[in-house]
Amino acid sequence: MKKTIDAKEKRWIIRSADGDGSETAISKIAEALGINPIVAKLLYNRGYTDPESAKTFIYMESEMLSDPFKMKDIEKGIARVRRAVESGERITVYGDYDVDGVTAVCTLYLYLKSLGANVDYYIPNRIGEGYGVSVTAIDQIVKTGASLIITVDTGITAIDEVNYAKDLGIDFVITDHHECRSELPEAEAVINPHRPDCEYPFKELAGVGVVFKFVCAYEEKVCGSSRRDAAMKIFSEYADLVAIGTIADVMPIREENRIIVRYGLLGIENNKRLGLCALMDAASNRQDGQRSSRAKHRAKITSGYIGYTIAPRINAAGRIKNASIAVELFLSEDRAKAAEIAEILCKTNKERQNEENKIMQEASEKIVGYDIEKNPVIVLDADNWHHGVIGIVSSRITEKYSRPSILVSFEGNEGEPSAEDVGKGSGRSIKGMNLVDALCYCEAHLVKFGGHELAAGLSVKRGELDTFRRKINEFALANLTEEDMIPIVEADCSIKLEDVNLSLAKAFQMLEPYGVSNPVPVFVMQDITVSEISGISDGKHTKMVLSSGKYSHSAMYFSNSPSSLGIYPGDKVDVLFNIDINEWMGRESVQLIVRDIRPSKSMKERYASNRERFEQIKAGAPFSATENIMPTREDFIAVYNVMRSSLRAGVNVLTHRDITSKFNSLPEPKRIGYIKLKIIIMVLKELNLVSLDEISDEVYKFDIHYTTGKTDLEKSTWLRRFRSQMARSE
Repeated sequence: MKKTIDAKEKRWIIRSADGDGSETAISKIAEALGINPIVAKLLYNRGYTDPESAKTFIYMESEMLSDPFKMKDIEKGIARVRRAVESGERITVYGDYDVDGVTAVCTLYLYLKSLGANVDYYIPNRIGEGYGVSVTAIDQIVKTGASLIITVDTGITAIDEVNYAKDLGIDFVITDHHECRSELPEAEAVINPHRPDCEYPFKELAGVGVVFKFVCAYEEKVCGSSRRDAAMKIFSEYADLVAIGTIADVMPIREENRIIVRYGLLGIENNKRLGLCALMDAASNRQDGQRSSRAKHRAKITSGYIGYTIAPRINAAGRIKNASIAVELFLSEDRAKAAEIAEILCKTNKERQNEENKIMQEASEKIVGYDIEKNPVIVLDADNWHHGVIGIVSSRITEKYSRPSILVSFEGNEGEPSAEDVGKGSGRSIKGMNLVDALCYCEAHLVKFGGHELAAGLSVKRGELDTFRRKINEFALANLTEEDMIPIVEADCSIKLEDVNLSLAKAFQMLEPYGVSNPVPVFVMQDITVSEISGISDGKHTKMVLSSGKYSHSAMYFSNSPSSLGIYPGDKVDVLFNIDINEWMGRESVQLIVRDIRPSKSMKERYASNRERFEQIKAGAPFSATENIMPTREDFIAVYNVMRSSLRAGVNVLTHRDITSKFNSLPEPKRIGYIKLKIIIMVLKELNLVSLDEISDEVYKFDIHYTTGKTDLEKSTWLRRFRSQMARSE
């Protein structure tokens, strides 16, 4: 039987302080840094196991930036660019069309302009030209009179294109951060920390991060600045752009990237770049031309705000239209023009969202019945999917199903479908399968490809698509385990509800900026009581009050309705959550943001025990009155009324727990628990008071058979039998 795909339950992994000396080490960190012991434990569990490393992480300084001259070919690149600047050669900065590429283009363009260089920029159109350096683009650049092309966030695989340009008298300096092939382009310089022969210690810079290191090195080498002064000057001018590109390209926010993002977010807080101000205003729906309330009140700018609000609007330009409009925004010195472009980007982003949702719906329909045993990589294709959006949809599919996915679109091919039609694809992977390695395995069946371990782009002919699908799944079956495909949520440590307070929530601010490799702290609490639970925003989200003894806190679980959780007041649960500060009417309070929730071990054990006990009683085992499982007439009426009220509300399906939860707040003698409800349902069904089908385990579809007279419960064979079993025990 074919096993079909479905979303999977998450597996929780709680980091633990290993070793007998962990508590002592945590105490030393807390004492040396004067911080909350829970913060110290979090740092320890994240690998900062002594006061020195913890202090280095928290109190980062620009001196921690590595020597840019350790990057292979950087001096060659500086020499070629310096010659072009001083001789007035025409320079073209050639970038990718995503946020990283846009911010890298802007950073290098503005820096070269400040040196008086004769410079322009070029970003290919995703729809017409596709990813990377192309011969078509080089031909266009030749017409401008350029003799030097500097790539940013692209170019590492442009072997043939660089040779083509060389024959036309155009030199290349390549700056990139994508994974390298065995052969590199024969450019004047190839600057990429992923080069096997590059000794630069931090390999995880974004494309704009590599540009940052290049201009810092140029400032030091050519302009005579000290290393620190060069870095601080570049930070003061371009940190906002470098941070936005780093966050948007989902680079790990640690070591150098942490410093870059810290300075960048501070720069955005006090931002003077007209284009960014305009985009923030447009994103906040401000129409009066003034700075947004966010900026006016100096509210905190976070990596989350950049990643979820600013970056998608920049990205939308390259996905739906042309990324050059986003470059124009950041280069603009006219407030009105900047505001106009910002509004265009916001509208374009809305178009992108609509297109994304449409493709996601169509992709989801294709996934129904997908054979995951033979095909752990989800490879889908269509003729009309927008090239610029399939990557986002691929991310959503991979996140939902915890499997690599690749979406291919043959959009733009004219006439009848042909085996020679070239489709453009975008893929996302999971830990355990390097996507670039997988594509290398399939290289003979691809036109071209490139990318990172977890994200890549490709081109494939229609006639090769089935073979490609088979080959990449062949690779996945050899490299992925079943465990790899179980979604994992990591928590930093377990804490108690009594530990959670406003002081602790504020203490975590020293760990910012957050991002990949430095996520927002996640905690676990076990065996907590759900005191209250309700839906908000038409049931789209869930609000809860979680309690333990005399302590309680409000909690929010976004994008999950109460009915989807199967959680009820009085339940004991384990909760995985973030700690947030909620501001309302000038007052601050702690709020828990739930990431996942499940019944506690004690609740599962109680449920299993009740189920086993019911089966014993149903089989004839005696039971005592003290067990409170024998229903009274009032209990039958109460359950009957619950069903009747549900039908009047248009609901004819209830779970066993839906019904028992209605009585959780009653005192014990009147409470209708698991076994008592089982008996009531058996009797109601036997007496034909209700028709009831168990459509899945303890999920009942029912209807009521209304009667005018009083029902004689004593006619029930089941009821008489259960009474005799109780009598025997006494």
